[in-house]
Amino acid sequence: MYTLKKSLGQHFLHDEGMCQKVVDSISRRPGMQLLEVGPGAGAISKYLFEWDEVEYRAVELDAEKVAFLRNHFPAAEGKVLEADVLRVPKPFEGKFSIVGNFPYNISSPIVFRILEWEQDVDEVVGMFQKEVAQRIAAGPGSKTYGILSVLTQAFFKVEYLFDVPPGCFVPPPKVMSGVLRFTNIQNPFSIVDKRAFSRLVKSAFGQRRKTLRNALRGVLPPEALAENELMGKRAEQLSVAEFAGLFHQYFQV
Repeated sequence: MYTLKKSLGQHFLHDEGMCQKVVDSISRRPGMQLLEVGPGAGAISKYLFEWDEVEYRAVELDAEKVAFLRNHFPAAEGKVLEADVLRVPKPFEGKFSIVGNFPYNISSPIVFRILEWEQDVDEVVGMFQKEVAQRIAAGPGSKTYGILSVLTQAFFKVEYLFDVPPGCFVPPPKVMSGVLRFTNIQNPFSIVDKRAFSRLVKSAFGQRRKTLRNALRGVLPPEALAENELMGKRAEQLSVAEFAGLFHQYFQV
């Protein structure tokens, strides 16, 4: 058996119908490379181990869960790495997809990690706390639209697929969960310097109630603050394309 570690934010999916629903959301194709983040006790993994035509790997921080997977699933041998996904090197050469019931306490850092690997990540099917999932999928003008929305949607099409009720987990979390699919859209805004783009977006949303003219003071040149008509708006009113336009005009020349 195994123990659940609260410090790692472990809530294990046990509803078989929901496990199958998550697995069915992956765009399966022969020859694909697939990384599972946080396989835990193998609720989703047991289906993925059976995909002979897929090169599967998993990253799990908890040594006890790694041992459990290796002991209970012979197919796990050589495929489960005991490591922190926030620090592990890119797991594959070339294109790969990602699936996971992401630990709620590090779900946002996992998204930023995915963005670091964006050029090679074809698709992500991830489970998040519903509130976080809604933020990632939100559009301009919404109160939930923010940093995660813009940074993710600059590189991926984001779809909110379905809710996952607390009763599907052991132990049940106190919140609803939601599953998202990210599909790579091939960097349509030609953003090369992601760190600089991230700095612009984070600065814009750092003071949500202020107009960009005030929020971006010290980030953009004075002439931009004075002349650009977007400076009279708040960050939540700008589309991803408008953020990209500002970035190209003043950062990535």
